[in-house]
Amino acid sequence: MIQQPEQWTAIGRRKSAVARVYLRPGTGIIMVNNRAFEDYFPRATGRMQILQPFELTETLGNFNVLVNVSGGGQTGQAGAVRHGITRALMEFNPELRAVLKKAGFVTRDARVVERKKPGQPGARRKFQFSKR
Repeated sequence: MIQQPEQWTAIGRRKSAVARVYLRPGTGIIMVNNRAFEDYFPRATGRMQILQPFELTETLGNFNVLVNVSGGGQTGQAGAVRHGITRALMEFNPELRAVLKKAGFVTRDARVVERKKPGQPGARRKFQFSKR
């Protein structure tokens, strides 16, 4: 008989944020950097984004989640945590992949800030044209 592990781990990324997610069977407690995720993500959109994979797979309240996240801002970190939770859920049950893939949670959002070009004030911005 194959015994399932008591913990599933995954790494999620978004912009320059990286989240290490540890999924354990439990009552639905989510801790981000040793703080309750409601305190760490004060915006409702960030909290909603983190809970999306659980709501979609109907596993809300079945797991305790411990997250270490670094880099980026609030939006990037929330996206990284969602990506990490999605990957950990797929490690827990590979059959959930189809549902998560259809919602677009499996693919890493590759959009990052474009680099600043030399001799210009920004990535796309140019200096004002002067005829004389």
